Amino acid sequence: MMQDQFSRTRLLYGKAAMDKLAGCRVAVFGIGGVGGYTVEALARSGIGALDLIDNDTVSLSNLNRQIIATMDTLGEYKVDAAARRIASISPDCTVRTYKTFFLPETRDGFDFSVYDYVVDAIDTVTGKLAIIECAKEAGVPVISSMGAGNKLDPTAFEVADLYDTMICPLARVMRRECKKRGIRSLKVVYSKEEALHPVPDADAIDEHPPAGRRAVPGSAAFVPSVAGLIIAGEIISDLTAGLRP
Repeated sequence: MMQDQFSRTRLLYGKAAMDKLAGCRVAVFGIGGVGGYTVEALARSGIGALDLIDNDTVSLSNLNRQIIATMDTLGEYKVDAAARRIASISPDCTVRTYKTFFLPETRDGFDFSVYDYVVDAIDTVTGKLAIIECAKEAGVPVISSMGAGNKLDPTAFEVADLYDTMICPLARVMRRECKKRGIRSLKVVYSKEEALHPVPDADAIDEHPPAGRRAVPGSAAFVPSVAGLIIAGEIISDLTAGLRP
C-alpha cells in the first residue's frame, strides 16, 4: 500500500476504519481553544469532510491556547484560518465554513441530518442547548465540551454522561436545562477541577467577555487543547467501532 499522511494511523485502525473515516462528515461548532484542537486532530485522522461554524476572528489574546492563532492569522476569521490548516494537512478533506454564531435563531440554517457526528465547543448555554437538540432530533451523535476556563490541571478531564458529572458549574446548568427539554443523556468532556479565581490584571485583558459571561476567564495552553483532543479521540473511536482490527 502506498504511503500517505495517514499511514501510521492506518497501522492501528486498519483500512476498513480509515475508509469509513474518509466518508464521514463532522460539524464542529466553535473553533476556539477546544474546537480548534478537535478540528486539527480530526483532519490528521483522515475525516473526509469538516463543517466549521464560528463567527469570531483571531485576536492577540488567543495566541496562548488556540492552535489556529498565530501572528500571521491575527484578524482573520477563525474558520478561514482553520480551513487553511486543514488544506495543508489533508488536501482531500472537504471543508465548509460558516461565519456565524450558532444560536436558536440561526439553527434553521443547518441540516443536521447530513452529519455523522456533531461537536459542541461553544460557550453560550442557549447555543449549546440548540446544537444538542438539533443533533438529537436528527439522530446524530453529539459530544459537548463543558467548562475549560480558569483551570490548570489537564489530567482532570474525563468523558462522562452529563448526568454523571460533578463540580463543573457549566455542567450543572446544562443538566438542569437538558432535563427540562427531555434530553436524557449526553456525552460530555468535563473537568473535576475546581475553577480558579483569576488574578486581577487589567493589562492582560484586551477583549470583552463572551456573551453570557460576567468576566473573561483565564486560560492556559495545555487545558483546552487536552479537552479538544479528547473529543476528537472519542469521535474517531465511535465512528470506527467494530471496524478496528
